[in-house]
Amino acid sequence: MDSLTQIILGAACGEAVLGKKIGNKALLFGAIGGTIPDLDVFIGRLFYSNEIDIMLFHRGFMHSILFSIFGTFLIGWFVFKLYNKGKRLNTTTLKDWRLLFFCSLFTHPILDCFTPYGTQLFAPFSNYRVAFNNIAVADPLYTLPFLICVIVLLFYKRTTVKRKKWLTYGITISSIYMLFTIGNKLYIDSIFKKSLAEKNIEYSRYSSQPSIFNTILWYGIAETDTTYQVAYYSLFDTSNRFSEWKTLPKNRSITKNNFKDLKDLAWFSNDYFSVVRKNENEFLYNDLRYPLIKKKGYESVFSLQLFEENNRLNMKPFKPKVDDFGNAMAVLWERLKGI
Repeated sequence: MDSLTQIILGAACGEAVLGKKIGNKALLFGAIGGTIPDLDVFIGRLFYSNEIDIMLFHRGFMHSILFSIFGTFLIGWFVFKLYNKGKRLNTTTLKDWRLLFFCSLFTHPILDCFTPYGTQLFAPFSNYRVAFNNIAVADPLYTLPFLICVIVLLFYKRTTVKRKKWLTYGITISSIYMLFTIGNKLYIDSIFKKSLAEKNIEYSRYSSQPSIFNTILWYGIAETDTTYQVAYYSLFDTSNRFSEWKTLPKNRSITKNNFKDLKDLAWFSNDYFSVVRKNENEFLYNDLRYPLIKKKGYESVFSLQLFEENNRLNMKPFKPKVDDFGNAMAVLWERLKGI
């Protein structure tokens, strides 16, 4: 999920493990642990110069179970050595620090698994991207109550029972909401399948996910032999069926056999993609897992500007196709209210 949410969850892990012993410093160290996996967006640039490689490095090994285990031992040991000095000598144990960093490191990729982006939880043994698609990468209803509870507990002494209560409130509220999104996802999938059946659409597979910042407005995509069929559904719609159907052709100006980089991008998109040639050496790659936006027509938010370079594909820095964020959010809000 977004960085703020991961910081809050990491801080909560730090408080749960070491809050009674070191107070607010536990929140800080937990937040650091919760941030470490997302440093792969910077570390990737140390290993790669190609922008596609850098993008694909994110949510890879540094979001895996194996990294969480290695990080637990290495980072836990390092911080323990730094902290366990002077007046703080023997106030904490190596086991405390390893448990803190295991919780904060491990919960990060687990939380990311619930989003549509996907996480290589089993890297390097498998590049399978775990993505349950039940919550958006940023959802205020998950984050804000959790944040409020963590802020409130900051103002209580580390030994008070109220501090533990507010931590419990934050974890409980966020967990209940997550369970709701899982149940909601199962409901949405059943609605999408019924909608496809009523439209007599013969499909090989489908996917659905919530739009950004909410779990009310959903986007569905189904693959047929020659097209992708996409539609929308809000929990506030008068009809419990997906609507606003659009047919997207399977544009393949180049194929996976032309460039390994396209094969990698297709893997990243779970094969929900189109690629069209803009000129001799440039292409537009659309990741169709994500909701479209209404402009002159329907366009993919997640579009990548590709170009040939040294017998490979590279890409220009990614910019979401939202020229006017405020207007885009207004359109989203109107559709969310139902039709």
